[in-house]
Amino acid sequence: MEHRKKTHMINVGSVKIGGGAPISIQSMTNTDTRDIESTSAQIRALQEAGCEIVRVATPDMEAATAIKEIKKNVALPLVADIHFDYRLAIEAIKHGADKIRINPGNIGGIDRIKAVVSMAKPRGIPIRIGVNSGSLEADIVKAHGGITAEGLVESALRNIRLLEGMDFSDICVSIKSSNIPTMIDAYELLSQQVDYPLHVGLTEAGTPWPGSIKSAVGIGAVLSRGIGDTIRVSLTGDPTQEARCAREILKGLRLREFGMEFTSCPTCGRTKIDLISIADEVEKRCAGINKNIRVAVMGCAVNGPGEAKDADIGIAGGDGYGVIFKKGKVFRKVEESRIISVLMEEISQLTINN
Repeated sequence: MEHRKKTHMINVGSVKIGGGAPISIQSMTNTDTRDIESTSAQIRALQEAGCEIVRVATPDMEAATAIKEIKKNVALPLVADIHFDYRLAIEAIKHGADKIRINPGNIGGIDRIKAVVSMAKPRGIPIRIGVNSGSLEADIVKAHGGITAEGLVESALRNIRLLEGMDFSDICVSIKSSNIPTMIDAYELLSQQVDYPLHVGLTEAGTPWPGSIKSAVGIGAVLSRGIGDTIRVSLTGDPTQEARCAREILKGLRLREFGMEFTSCPTCGRTKIDLISIADEVEKRCAGINKNIRVAVMGCAVNGPGEAKDADIGIAGGDGYGVIFKKGKVFRKVEESRIISVLMEEISQLTINN
């Protein structure tokens, strides 16, 4: 993986973004923000799933003022999502929003943008410039002959310059597209031109199964280039799935550690034990482990330990038996019926010692 670019740091409540801080996980509620109880409950569920920053839709004044009561019920920083009406941004800040997501170009004239900045700046409230392929300015679409990476970057820079012209620098930027190659190119181009922290996401990724795969490809590709300071997986469904998917993306790239990392092989004709059932059961039993350990369940006693040599502990199957290995070295052989119980005993000892 390429060296991660160090960007300007901003603070979103208690969470730091950029400046070498850990890549944070974001999501967005799909409740009616005016329903304080339901929104608060969903935010708590998101936190339990691993979310670290939550965005809430702010379509009217009632939603903006609800932020104050929601914040009393939750621990995560809240981002107010604003479109078109600059007064909603001002009201959300007054009621405790930790960050504002706007597109400065769509909330009206310079005076309106200045009004938001004058409220945000003395309070240390950052602004996320959210450029989206679905709402790209018409003149930019026309100039570029459609939605392009270059056009997304042009829009982002246009809005960045607006805020910079008002001596405002607590900025985070996202340039999302549902087209993966366009998204990757846009983030690469923008990263070359600015040092603001970048919020990475693939917009409108889809339902959880295909959307998780597309997000892993797109977000993972950008992060693997050393670009990105905070991420959101956008799925059609329960938003807790977004947080879980985001955690797996960061774990897979070894950018964050969130407890146990589980590895298993796909099986093949050489497999002589019921590896699929064993893998399912071990993963299930390990679900609550918060220690940063790597567990592998492999089908081949010849290649398994070597293929999973960076695992802290694992099993590799033989013909009716399995071998327990640590750091790629075999140290115990057990019959198939005892593989799960013995492996879990060893994992338990490992977590105690760690």
